[in-house]
Amino acid sequence: MKILVIGSGGREHALCHSIQKSKDCENLYCAPGSDAISLIAECHPIDTKNKQEILNFCKEYNISFVVIGPEIPLTEGLVDILISNNIKCFGPTQKGAMLEKSKIFTKELCDENNVPTGKYKKFSNYEDALTYCQSINFPSVIKADGLAAGKGVIITENLEEAKSAIHQCMKEEAFGNAGKEIIIEEFLEGEEISLFSLVDSSGYIVPLTTAQDHKKIYEGEKGLNTGGMGAYSPVPSISNKKMQDLNNLFVDPIINALSKKGIYFQGMFYVGIIITKNGPKLLEINVRFGDPETQAILPRIKSDLLEILYASATENLHAIKKIEWDPRYCMAVVMSSKGYPEKYKKNTVIENLNQIQLSNNSYIYHAGTKKENDLWLSSGGRVLAISSLGESINQVKKNVYSTISKIKWQDGYYRKDIGWRYT
Repeated sequence: MKILVIGSGGREHALCHSIQKSKDCENLYCAPGSDAISLIAECHPIDTKNKQEILNFCKEYNISFVVIGPEIPLTEGLVDILISNNIKCFGPTQKGAMLEKSKIFTKELCDENNVPTGKYKKFSNYEDALTYCQSINFPSVIKADGLAAGKGVIITENLEEAKSAIHQCMKEEAFGNAGKEIIIEEFLEGEEISLFSLVDSSGYIVPLTTAQDHKKIYEGEKGLNTGGMGAYSPVPSISNKKMQDLNNLFVDPIINALSKKGIYFQGMFYVGIIITKNGPKLLEINVRFGDPETQAILPRIKSDLLEILYASATENLHAIKKIEWDPRYCMAVVMSSKGYPEKYKKNTVIENLNQIQLSNNSYIYHAGTKKENDLWLSSGGRVLAISSLGESINQVKKNVYSTISKIKWQDGYYRKDIGWRYT
């Protein structure tokens, strides 16, 4: 089978790393890929927003299966054009991707189907949003409706912060068109869980696993939201029985509701859940592998990943009898450029990446690097994800930070408290 992976980050590096192990992987391509991905897949510098160019590539190279990493190609309908040309895809159609593209779409679907979620109001008018803020309790959460690379959620402690957040979204357009409409939502307290399930277009659902992401830039969950500074999988407090219960509460009703609207979802169904004192509630839905959660999940999958993804794309999930997992925990810690998610330097040297000897239980995934004259340079905000396996959260934490201690990068930054809830 000839496979094309869409994307260029740490998630796609991890996907390529796992897919290329499959017995069914004849040729592996990645677009646009990266210097690190090019060591395991043939990379082509295609603009992933150019659907026609991707289709032309698939036809020229006889691609039989496309795995889409990032959300934007999904929300812009890449799957639709590929499927209409008889090319199988892992990922939902444009209508299915609305679950991630629009928080309002998802919230309203929850309301219609009794899926528990936080109380909210939507606004497209700036003045109306300001007026509403004068009548609410704080803290409160301001969310840009659209895609904002994980950064369009602002927790506000008082009225002034709420006004500033609304201005940032709707007037300053800090999140572009994503903030033209906003949600003002009640603040929910509790432990956040990411639940990952595979779905095919027949409506068949396979709960995969859980993970816990760390969004804030600083230790103690402080500072600005990022795309994610670390994750681990599975979450110790969520048993297989609890995972199935969460699946029944959040995944089944949404998939059924979509099918009633003629939207037959396929791909990854990734639910952000918060376990409150009043029970679990839905925070958000994503329609692709998470980043950096993927770097904490894939090292645990011992089954053939390509076979599993292809089953999701071809209405064959029922044929996957059992997914074999490594019973250990996996943790991924992100190393970012100092200053991220605000201003940061690019092209800083990571001195010794080529020299580090990794054990069979450790991985370095490249999210934002490039290679020049045999040196690895930073080329983005989130630059590396270092992953390790271990028997307990404490052990896996020790393993992953041991690897990080070997990396010589003066301009790098990482959180030292990933996994803090269970250590």
